[in-house]
Amino acid sequence: MKLQNKYKIALVGFRLSGGGSDRVMANLSVYFDQVGVDVSIVTVIDQLGYPYSGEVFSTASLKNNQNGLVGKLNRMVGLHRFFRKNKFDYIIDFRFRTKKMQEWVISKFIYNAPTIFTIHSSKTDEYIPNSKWLAHKMYANAYQIIAITNAINAKIKAEQGLKKVQTIYNPVDLESIDRLMMEPIDLEFEYIIAVGQFENGIKQFDHLIAAYANSSLKSEQIHLVICGEGQLLPQLAEQADRLNITEYIHFMGFQSNPYKYMRKAKFFVLCSRFEGLPMVLIESLACHTPVVSYDCETGPREIVIPDENGLLVANQSIPELQRALDRLHSDSALYEHCKLNARQSIAAFNLEVVGKQWVALMKLQ
Repeated sequence: MKLQNKYKIALVGFRLSGGGSDRVMANLSVYFDQVGVDVSIVTVIDQLGYPYSGEVFSTASLKNNQNGLVGKLNRMVGLHRFFRKNKFDYIIDFRFRTKKMQEWVISKFIYNAPTIFTIHSSKTDEYIPNSKWLAHKMYANAYQIIAITNAINAKIKAEQGLKKVQTIYNPVDLESIDRLMMEPIDLEFEYIIAVGQFENGIKQFDHLIAAYANSSLKSEQIHLVICGEGQLLPQLAEQADRLNITEYIHFMGFQSNPYKYMRKAKFFVLCSRFEGLPMVLIESLACHTPVVSYDCETGPREIVIPDENGLLVANQSIPELQRALDRLHSDSALYEHCKLNARQSIAAFNLEVVGKQWVALMKLQ
């Protein structure tokens, strides 16, 4: 599909690597470019990693090596000039918005085109003030607020009373995944897999290690591969050592291409404290790999279809997680059924499907 008219859209995010919302922004930039949109990507820090399309403008350079209030002021002035110069048709903001007064200034005085604000977490206070008065001030001029799950959508309407809220799921670029997942790996054992950061305890890999240690997987020679990096790695390694499973746990570090590991895994495991819409579940299913996930507040239940593409586990229950690991491994009929359904179960998250929803939202022609 190619649009008849030419449009300019700015995508605003923290960076182009690392986070789920950053990957979503990168994927949408590719789609918009394919349909003929002139894309600019505005980032807070100059960090590239995900494949993207369009021109990148990092606001880090606007600080002019100044910190504190002077640096912030320089950045605001530079942003004001950037948006006045480019005259975008739409602005889509993917960032966390925790500094509420600063965000009010940006929405009121910096952005000068119809603006769409995305909410990527069940912790909605990282995007919207708890104060309904301030929330309505901050989002008064929003063209639309996009929640990435129906559960987040309902929460925003109930807690903040905002009306212009719509659900659009995060997209996955299946063509890119299909290419990358075929790259070879050098692991010669069967394994299950988890992917995420170790900077804080949100992903709760300690839960997974504890559940794995009590499961039958070790005795069956099924290893555990974890892709990611962060300051909690020594604690996780010490936990594995204490449980005498070090030889079965493999910390692979950050992987720019986790799909090649997902494709070869028996199944994927997510045990987060909370999520928005966990892209790793969708990406694993795209690689034809079933999933096991905590049924945390938002996200997994809109991806995982119990006994069809994986298993949902009672939220935060390590014993139930251990039983789910054992069940999906030992019940071969269930496993093969979930594996067969994995790819087709995520059709709603296809970049082409989601991209068309964004085009319809902005009434692009």
